[in-house]
Amino acid sequence: MRAFLFLFAFLFAGTAAASGGPFGIDHRLHYDNSGIWKRSNQKALIYGSVLTVGVGALALGDHDELGDTFWRSIDALVITGVSTTALKYTFGRERPSQTDDPNRFFHHGQSFPSGEVAAMSAAVTPFIVTYGDEHPAVYALALLPAYDAVARMKVHGHWQSDVLVGAAIGTGVGIWASHRNSPLIVGWLPGGFSVGYVHHFKP
Repeated sequence: MRAFLFLFAFLFAGTAAASGGPFGIDHRLHYDNSGIWKRSNQKALIYGSVLTVGVGALALGDHDELGDTFWRSIDALVITGVSTTALKYTFGRERPSQTDDPNRFFHHGQSFPSGEVAAMSAAVTPFIVTYGDEHPAVYALALLPAYDAVARMKVHGHWQSDVLVGAAIGTGVGIWASHRNSPLIVGWLPGGFSVGYVHHFKP
């Protein structure tokens, strides 16, 4: 996971100007809602990732390592989603699209932390934890939340601290989910979900 965290540190080193916010680094980036930064591409990434994780978990079940990892990713996504939503309503921070003051907490915003970056981090972390040492190319998955973090700032959806805290939450929950004895949510569901459709219908 050190490579994962280093990647985030590298990406934000160039944008960290002492401006404001909890870490003194928050400032608006130049607005760009075109090309790879387009909001529609961000939505396609997050929805596609959630769909991939959900389909993979249902198809494979919990009876092999890959299926087990998909279910751990679901655990991380759900817990991260609940946590970041609660924090958004607690802190009420306004987005860069709403204000140029990064210190406007406890208003009517939902900027802190970034739920999308947290979700992307939560989705990929169990795969990095499980397969990263044996297959280092898996660390490339860290590029997905890193891209989303920069993209969210480009379209003035979040401040720097929003995406950094979101990434930390998603990564932390993903690590926790990866080290549980068994996936949490699959244990609450009927046995058919544990078996998976691929194995259930296998002749």
